[in-house]
Amino acid sequence: MSTITAPAATAATTGSRVRTRALGIVGAVAAALVAWGIGALIGADYWITDSMGSARVDITATIGTTVVLGLLGWGVLALAEKVSRHGRTAWTVLAVVVTAASLVPIVLVEATTPTRVGLTLVHLAVAAVLIPAYTRH
Repeated sequence: MSTITAPAATAATTGSRVRTRALGIVGAVAAALVAWGIGALIGADYWITDSMGSARVDITATIGTTVVLGLLGWGVLALAEKVSRHGRTAWTVLAVVVTAASLVPIVLVEATTPTRVGLTLVHLAVAAVLIPAYTRH
């Protein structure tokens, strides 16, 4: 019978955490695409207009934004865990605040109601996957 030494246990835990968080990004992309599709089914055209002009939030933009923000969130979480015993808790609060703040522009831009609903679903779907995936023990 063998025992796991502290460094091996730490490496195993770190590897598991990395795997879980990487899969969290994959899951967040999948959730974003499902939510985007639901929005399209209810009539979202995903065109938004603001003072800078008009743009379409297409699938490519949805995937890219989800991956980039997922990696950014992971980096912020890793930093928070290094500098504080309560880093995960602080990050969770920050993630919820950022999610809420991300909904504000949806109200401020010109868009159809189905587009607003679709974009809201995408934002909430990404948060619903990433926050638990990143904060699992």
